[in-house]
Amino acid sequence: MAESARRLYLIGCGPNDARAGTLDELGFKAYNLARLARLGAPVPPAFVLDTNWCRAFRAAGGALPDGTRTELAAALAQLEAASGLGFGSARRPLIVAVRSGAPVSMPGMLETVLNVGLCDATVPGLVRLTGNPRLVWDSYRRLIEAYAEIVAMLAPAPFAALRQAALAQAEARTLAEVDFRGLRALVERELETYAALAGEPFPQVPLAQLEAAVVAVWRSWDGDKARWYRGAHAIDAALGTAVTVQRMVFGNAGGTSGAGVGFTRDPSTGAAALYLDYAPNAQGEDVVAGRTALGSDPAAEIAAPIREELVELAQLLEHEFRDAQEFEFTVENGELYVLQTRDAKRTPLAALEIAVALGEAGLLSPAQARARVAALDPERLASVELAAPADPLATGVPASVGVASGAAVFDPARALERARRGEPVVLLREDVTTADIAALEAAVGLVAARGARTAHAAVVARQLGKACIVGCQALTIDPGQRAAWFGTERIAEGELLTIDAGSGRVYRGSLPVVRRRPEALWRRLAALGA
Repeated sequence: MAESARRLYLIGCGPNDARAGTLDELGFKAYNLARLARLGAPVPPAFVLDTNWCRAFRAAGGALPDGTRTELAAALAQLEAASGLGFGSARRPLIVAVRSGAPVSMPGMLETVLNVGLCDATVPGLVRLTGNPRLVWDSYRRLIEAYAEIVAMLAPAPFAALRQAALAQAEARTLAEVDFRGLRALVERELETYAALAGEPFPQVPLAQLEAAVVAVWRSWDGDKARWYRGAHAIDAALGTAVTVQRMVFGNAGGTSGAGVGFTRDPSTGAAALYLDYAPNAQGEDVVAGRTALGSDPAAEIAAPIREELVELAQLLEHEFRDAQEFEFTVENGELYVLQTRDAKRTPLAALEIAVALGEAGLLSPAQARARVAALDPERLASVELAAPADPLATGVPASVGVASGAAVFDPARALERARRGEPVVLLREDVTTADIAALEAAVGLVAARGARTAHAAVVARQLGKACIVGCQALTIDPGQRAAWFGTERIAEGELLTIDAGSGRVYRGSLPVVRRRPEALWRRLAALGA
């Protein structure tokens, strides 16, 4: 693919917004955000380096393309004007998120760096600006940890150990229970650890942080996860990724703040109901990365006025995009912001239900509805249910549909080995992360002790038609013994398990199932336009 002119585009910055960018240039994330901003949706202002910058970076062997620093500085000036804040300002600092965005959806395969611009000089200004020292120190430690792993490519384990030590000192279960003094002390220890591991201090120049974060996003296009996903889904490596630099909104600002992911329809069944995960006093990565334990009804944490806004947003999204959408949102001090939307990954059964429902609602023509499902395999549309009731070992949060039986395996590499020998495998993990993506595709199902239904790995599992259960709090794993426990019940590696992703239940042994075809849905599809 020949290199084209590199451009930057503005989103939500008023009359200076550029509207000519194509999907291939902006990437689906920024392209959709630009559409939402023009509709008046609450989108934080941003600028976008189009995919040509990534292609130039790759063509130069990973060297910074000419003009990058100059263009970033010019775009930052536009973002500063739109936000009334200054990047690197000691009094009113602008803090940004640096996000990836390929022209095709690749959930969780590329990197994101949040809270860029925080440093020793800007921390006091953000404390004065927000009146919330806990928010600021929490955001600073998040930046240090993400920058260390994603940008500097340092091992995350030393920083995880520091977090555990901070929890022990505060006698807290989670960092949300640690006050700003404890977080400030944690940041000081993390800065010392970063300098020791990296051989240089943590960067204190915000523009240097931004430049390095942009490079890390470009670099992630050729990371192991992304290359595997492109190969599995026949995605052209020459496409590259755009980079969106967006004003941060802080879901970790306290009790009236939080972060969530929503689907305009249930991605497992296609039912016309909002499907929401929400973590109060959290940032978006807490939900999508799959390392956060949410309650059995995460949406119950959302205040009623925000729920009403989310219902209106879901209607706006479906009418604009003519399909079920997955969207990420943040609530900052009771104010809703939308950060991205994309066509929802869904099970084959949900794909049929959604196409029929949108056709009946007039959002799709009968021909469009039928075209949406023309490639579906009828065998994959059959629902699978247990043939008879049984006593479960444990119950988690349903994150898909269907029933699967296989050997319990706790290590992704061993899961791949067994699957390659033709053995059905159920992968058991503490967290549900995209790092396990190759093993997840090979397995018949996944059970995770933590994680959300809308975590990137759970989203991919549904799309692959895998049985998936998250938030199974009774599950603990001892990799050294190659064993797991569901409460007091021990499961050795290789023992057979059955998981019912529709109910969230886990059973010992291989249980019989029945299959039911969605004949009524096919009749509704045939009746469209009749």
